[in-house]
Amino acid sequence: MVERASIRLRTTALAVLVMGVAVVIGSITLVFLTRASLRAGIEDAAENRASVLAAQIETSGLPSTASGPPHCAPDQAFCGSDEDEEDDFAWEVRDAAGTVVRASPGLDDRYLRVTERAGAYIVVVFGSLEDVDDATKALATPLLIGVPGAMILVGGVTWVGVTGALAPVERIRREVEEITGERLDRRVPEPVARDEIHRLAATMNRMLARLEDSRERQQRFVADASHELRSPLAGIRQAAEVARSHPGALPEGELAEAVIEESGRMERLVEQLLLLTRTGGAGPRQLRDVDVDDLALAEARRVRRARLTIDTSGVGAGRVRGDATALAQVVRNLADNAARHARDTVVVTVAADRDGVELVVEDDGAGVPESERERVFERFVRLDEARDRDAGGSGLGLAIVKEIVAAHGGTVEVTASALGGARFVVRLPGS
Repeated sequence: MVERASIRLRTTALAVLVMGVAVVIGSITLVFLTRASLRAGIEDAAENRASVLAAQIETSGLPSTASGPPHCAPDQAFCGSDEDEEDDFAWEVRDAAGTVVRASPGLDDRYLRVTERAGAYIVVVFGSLEDVDDATKALATPLLIGVPGAMILVGGVTWVGVTGALAPVERIRREVEEITGERLDRRVPEPVARDEIHRLAATMNRMLARLEDSRERQQRFVADASHELRSPLAGIRQAAEVARSHPGALPEGELAEAVIEESGRMERLVEQLLLLTRTGGAGPRQLRDVDVDDLALAEARRVRRARLTIDTSGVGAGRVRGDATALAQVVRNLADNAARHARDTVVVTVAADRDGVELVVEDDGAGVPESERERVFERFVRLDEARDRDAGGSGLGLAIVKEIVAAHGGTVEVTASALGGARFVVRLPGS
C-alpha cells in the first residue's frame, strides 16, 4: 500500500508543505503589518495630544489640577478631565529634574510613550496598546483555525486529484501484469485525455504490437527453418535406409552422392541463417569505401556459364560507404537469383548520381507477379517451390538482400524487366 501510494503521498505532502509555508508566512506578515499600522495610529494620536498640551502649557501655564490643564479651548477634546478618565491616553507634565508636577489618571494597560518639550517642562503622553492587542487576538484566532483547515483542504484535494490522475496508470499496470509471452495480442487501455499518460499508453501499445509481430516472425522463422532442415535430413535418412535394407539396390557411390548433396544444402541453409541473424536489425560493422561496380563485375564472372549471357555493358563507376562483405553478399544473392531463373540472359547495370548508387539485376525468366513483389523479400518464400529446391535455393537470399540494404540506409524493389523477367533495383546512398 505504501509503495502504491508513494507518489500520492509525496505529492500531497509537498503540496501541504508548500501551502503551509506560504500561509504561515502570509499570516505572520498580516499580523505584523496590522499591529504596526494600529501602533502607528496610536502613536500619531499621542503625538498630536502631546503637541496640543505643550501648546496650552506655553500659552496658559500648567494645569491647576491633576485632572487637566485650565483654560482649555472648546475644540481641544484632550483637555477635559472627565473625558480623559475613560480615554485611551494619559499624560504627565514633568519639570527639568524629571519630577511629575501634573498628571492624569494612569493607565493599567501596556502603553507607548511620546514626549514633547513645553518651555521648562516636558510633556509625556501615554497611549494604550489594548486595542492593538485585542485586534491581534481577534485576527490570530481565525488564522489559527483557518490555516490548519486550509492545509487539510489542500491535502485532501491534492490526494483526490493525484489519485484520479494515477488511476489510468494503475489500470495500465494491471493490464501489463497479465500480459505474457503467449498473450501479446492484449493492449493496455488508452485514456481519453490526450495527455502524457495517453501518450505512454499509446507507446506501450505500439511496443506490444512490435513484440507481437517479432514473436510471430520468430515462430514462423523457426517453423520454416525446421521444415527446411528436415528435407535434407529426410533425404539422407531415406537413402541410408534403402542402402541398409536393400544392399546393392543403390548404384555404387550413389549413397555418398546423396549425402554430399543434401549435406551441402544443409550447409548453405545454415550459413544463410547465420548471415541473416547477423544482418537482421544491425547496421554495417566495418565501414569503408566500396566500389559497387567491382562487386558487380566479379559476380558476373562467377555466375557466367554455358548458354547464359551475362551483359555487364551498363556497369559504370559507383562508390558507396558501407560493409564490403555484406554488400558483396547482396550482389551475389541477386546474381544467383537471376541466374537461377533466367532462360538465356542476365543484365547487370551500375549507375551513380548525386543521390547515390543504383544497382540493377534483371533476367529474361518468368518474372515475379505484381501481387508477390513485396512477399518475395520475406524469409523462406519461394514462388516456385520445386524449381527453387532443385536449384539449391533456400528462400533466404532475397530476405538477406533486404536486411543488408536496409542496414545501409538503402532500398530494394522488384519490378518487371523489359527482358520479360524480374528486375531488382537496389539504391544505396553515396559515400
